[in-house]
Amino acid sequence: MANLPPSHYPDIGSLGEDLVAQWLQSTGWIILHRRFSCRWGEIDIIAEYDRKAEAAGEQGSRGAVGELSTQHSILAFVEVKTRSSGSWDAGGRSAITPQKQAKICRTAETFLAQYPEKADYSCRFDVAIVYCQRISKNLTGVTANQEALATSSVPGYKFKLQEYILAAFDSLINNG
Repeated sequence: MANLPPSHYPDIGSLGEDLVAQWLQSTGWIILHRRFSCRWGEIDIIAEYDRKAEAAGEQGSRGAVGELSTQHSILAFVEVKTRSSGSWDAGGRSAITPQKQAKICRTAETFLAQYPEKADYSCRFDVAIVYCQRISKNLTGVTANQEALATSSVPGYKFKLQEYILAAFDSLINNG
């Protein structure tokens, strides 16, 4: 059997990011950027959760919101690690080294400098772990199930969002 050219195989990293972006959107997040890059590095997904909209919804149902109405939106800088079984780096967790964290933090600072209207938002650094499995059936679509936060498939591959780690690491850059 001849080896197929690399263009024949799907970009599993991009497909893993697609799954995470779809899952974030389904839970109320707005995707601001995919693969935001600068000289310092790249951030796979930058997403915003609007607490003001959430507060307005609560105000409509309760009459008063109090503290929630003064809080800003949250920005999540999301690193997605898509791995197949038997990966050398603990499903991608080991790849989030202090050096990688520093690059993500500096890239996030660049994003905030380019979008100063978001500089007062709460920010966090999340990590999504996606498992990729080769399958023989040509199934497609996105579904949710109990063993994974979300799943999707493309011909020949199944993706599972196994873990979404909120605030996986703190900013290593001192803004003071």
